[in-house]
Amino acid sequence: MAKHQRPARVLLYLGLAFLALAAWALTPGKSHAPKLGLDLQGGTQVILSPQPIAGTDLNADQLAQTVAIIRQRVDGFGVAESEVTTQGSGNDTKIIVTIPGATDRAVVDQLKTTAKLSFRPVLAIDYGSPQPSASPSASDSASASATPSASASATPTPTPSVSVPAEQLVPPIQSATSDEAFVQRFQALDCANSTIAEGSSDDEAQYLVTCDKSNSYKYALAPALLSGTDVQSATAGLPTQGAGGWQVDLTLTTDGAKKFAEATKSLSAQKSPNNQFAIILDGIVMSAPQVNEPILGGSATISGSFTAQEAKALSQVLKFGALPISLNVDEVQQISPTLGSDQLRAGVLAGIFGLVLTAIYLLMYYRFLGVIAVASLGVAAIISYLIFIVLGREIKFTLTLAGIAGAIVAIGITADSFVVYFERIRDELREGKRLRSAVEHGWERARRTILAADFVSLLAATVLYYLSVGSVRGFAFTLGLTTAIDIVVAFYFTRPVVGLLARGKFMNSGSRWSGVDTSRIASHSAGEGDLK
Repeated sequence: MAKHQRPARVLLYLGLAFLALAAWALTPGKSHAPKLGLDLQGGTQVILSPQPIAGTDLNADQLAQTVAIIRQRVDGFGVAESEVTTQGSGNDTKIIVTIPGATDRAVVDQLKTTAKLSFRPVLAIDYGSPQPSASPSASDSASASATPSASASATPTPTPSVSVPAEQLVPPIQSATSDEAFVQRFQALDCANSTIAEGSSDDEAQYLVTCDKSNSYKYALAPALLSGTDVQSATAGLPTQGAGGWQVDLTLTTDGAKKFAEATKSLSAQKSPNNQFAIILDGIVMSAPQVNEPILGGSATISGSFTAQEAKALSQVLKFGALPISLNVDEVQQISPTLGSDQLRAGVLAGIFGLVLTAIYLLMYYRFLGVIAVASLGVAAIISYLIFIVLGREIKFTLTLAGIAGAIVAIGITADSFVVYFERIRDELREGKRLRSAVEHGWERARRTILAADFVSLLAATVLYYLSVGSVRGFAFTLGLTTAIDIVVAFYFTRPVVGLLARGKFMNSGSRWSGVDTSRIASHSAGEGDLK
């Protein structure tokens, strides 16, 4: 620090930055503790079995793509320090997903969801037997099956109160044999008393008989005109205009927008129910809006009786794509946090023990300078803790046992910076300089050494972070972060505090408790010379 800079002003700026960080970390209504990793707070381990297509072996590319999509989905849930690994080979391969903290069952279900999306023209709908008290209406349909609108012009079809005749189900492009089988499948399906297996029969090139998600109505659907690959992005939110529940907004790709425009142009010229466009997710009708005019905007909306959680879950699986293979959940194991609590307690005790030993050494050897060093360690610890809270809340950083080890290692790095600086001050005093001048020149000499040492630590932490996986990355990240905090504390706290105290009477009085007593420093130097 140059002589023209004012230590008091530097400390003021640091104090203001500290208060801002504390206000951010301790914001009322939000968590005020660091986010802990799996090894400290427990969590959930899910074992998934990939299911290859009948008669084929599991493809390595399919498996790699599945693992990548699952990892994206887990990250999309806001989970950090999670792990997605594979065990075994061939058709015996298992995918193991480890998620820290309490895990909602819906998250586990979404991991195995294939998220196969398609858009199909509606050939016919069977709404079941009419009720004597009231006939179904458009609003009833909306609440029962999350009726969406593909755009502002797509509106729900009024629900008829009678079943569709079987002869209306026959598409003109089918052969006689296929027509008969298709009609029989439709007539045999009872949505109220059976469950459609998700994704089991959703071959986009074939005609489909299925139910809506409430198992109330059954549909006869033509081959898909669009698929999930035509969707560019998906977001969950509330309608921008008017009232309504949560919805999922889809943005289509360039090719998807063209297909969508052509499909809606063709459908808008048809009569009900053939002007409806069913949105199918994993073989289930999520919605079936009526198309009254061509839609050229390249976007669609799935809306209706979605809760916030359902809409966000749907947008996540659509955003990160469909799994190339189906998955079965073999086991869901809850990892107890008891062992993690013991490890956390042991790690914290180790850190406190190391900090106490370091403080004792600094106080015994450097006296009052040691007090400044201990205060600097305390400031570094508080800043680190506040940053852990903020990072856990903002980027889902989780503190693992390995991360605590990195923080403990950083105690030695921080203490080393003080030792280098204090020894440079003593060297200047041995050369006959006054204390104030020794503090200035000592810092000029120590600064380069401190930066060089911290740069090496930062470089090692960076390389380790990018070349490692799992908990080792937590160690590297914490080590790098606390090393950077060491630089800030040394430059903007320790240095200006020493500069201010060097102007006071106590430090210049020659007291043996000041840590800069020239007679004591000289005697140590003479003793060292006698040993040579």
